[in-house]
Amino acid sequence: MTASTNVTPRIARFVEANFDDAALVLDALRDWKISYEDELPGERLTAAVVLFADGSLEGVDEAFALAETDWRDLLVAAGVAHADYEDVLRRRLGE
Repeated sequence: MTASTNVTPRIARFVEANFDDAALVLDALRDWKISYEDELPGERLTAAVVLFADGSLEGVDEAFALAETDWRDLLVAAGVAHADYEDVLRRRLGE
């Protein structure tokens, strides 16, 4: 993992444990950038993708599309939109 990647170790562990084609999902996440943003998505948005997708490649595509419309909608749909999102990420992804 390079410093510029938006895939943290706990996201990688979650993907490997929950997606049949983990390598494909991880590659897609590493390449993902919201077209109207200047920077790579941070851990919260990247985690939102995998939490929303719930182990499904189609879900990853849907999450990417939702973020292209409005990334805040993705946060809401994944359950990480509120101030307690760090607790949610710890519960769902681990430390």
